[in-house]
Amino acid sequence: MDCPRCNVSLRVETLRGIDVDRCPQCEGLWLDHPELDQLEDTVLDQDDMKGQMTYAVRASDISCLECGDTMKTFNYHAYNLPIDACDDQHGFWLDHGEEKRVLEMMKQRIKDLNRTGAAEEEWGKLLGRLKSKSFSERLKGMFR
Repeated sequence: MDCPRCNVSLRVETLRGIDVDRCPQCEGLWLDHPELDQLEDTVLDQDDMKGQMTYAVRASDISCLECGDTMKTFNYHAYNLPIDACDDQHGFWLDHGEEKRVLEMMKQRIKDLNRTGAAEEEWGKLLGRLKSKSFSERLKGMFR
């Protein structure tokens, strides 16, 4: 396979235990369709917590390495990270450094989920205190 940006032959390398194809010139990365999910899974493997992956889909300026059709570009998880994908689910093209940003975003997603969980727990505790008789009695006493 050749790089869609440089037309240089891609080389197979291992990235976090996944065999991927990388351009030795521009350092872009071809991930077969399941490999992007595998890359995400090295940080967060609960698919229901990852959320919707594609936003702002538009035409790409490169073609799929497998079928040659024009790929689509989308904003990854609504972040300002454009990733190219084949409509026929052959794979994804990540430009230099984008795989690192994917991993950073998954790590941030974990932090956000943990923070959300903690906030929900605190909110539940507050609601429980508001419903207590002692709280309502104190509140009534303030207006007497």
